[in-house]
Amino acid sequence: MDIKILVAAHKPYWMPTDACYLPIHVGHAGKQGIGFQGDDTGDNISAKNPHYCELTGLYWAWKNLPADYIGLVHYRRYFTRREVRSVAARKHEILTQRDWERLLADHPVIVPGKRRYYIESNRSHYNHAHHTEGLDLAAAIIKERYPAYQAAFETVMNRTWAHMFNMFVMRRDLFDAYCSWLFDILGEVEARLDITGWSTYEARVYGFISELLLDVWLEANHIAYQEQNVSFLEPQDWLKKGSAFLLRKFRRSHQQ
Repeated sequence: MDIKILVAAHKPYWMPTDACYLPIHVGHAGKQGIGFQGDDTGDNISAKNPHYCELTGLYWAWKNLPADYIGLVHYRRYFTRREVRSVAARKHEILTQRDWERLLADHPVIVPGKRRYYIESNRSHYNHAHHTEGLDLAAAIIKERYPAYQAAFETVMNRTWAHMFNMFVMRRDLFDAYCSWLFDILGEVEARLDITGWSTYEARVYGFISELLLDVWLEANHIAYQEQNVSFLEPQDWLKKGSAFLLRKFRRSHQQ
């Protein structure tokens, strides 16, 4: 199988050597190279990386990369066979070309295992963590342009779990269909949304929205997918992450 999985990066970092992985410097436009393929050749939106995050690499692949299967992972986060306690050992669990061939022979789409919120829905979690205007606009645009997706949008917003990180591997025809739908919606949100004065973090709005839109697309099109373990290659400070989320939630509740 001709499988190409982008490894989105913005700085030099260890990369897997398996031929199916393609390190890509996202947001390369106007910056010094780091030795990886840039996302600013051919048809591209590299300059929009501060707002689209890893999606600038995804867009580049959609427009410029020939392959039978295309996917996206992050330089510190990969699909792995299993989770192990040792951070150093996780590199050895990263899926290889042979692993991917076995998986994709039976499943057209691979996504991360569910991230569960338990006490919150996807919508309430987003509202507590981010400005709501971007997701509100995405909902309105889906209603206008893709009404057949409305029920799936509501289903996903009401769930307490999601497939996050904008990580997946897809068969090419599905990948093209997904990107066409996704970037049409995000482009219209961008045209209508004023992010003047937003923080650098909140300005990554299109990347945040897209994390939820993947499940909307899968749900609406009844796409069969397989979940796969995801591992982070660095220690996670869960106390810091949890505290940051609670602080954002507290601030949002007082702003409303």
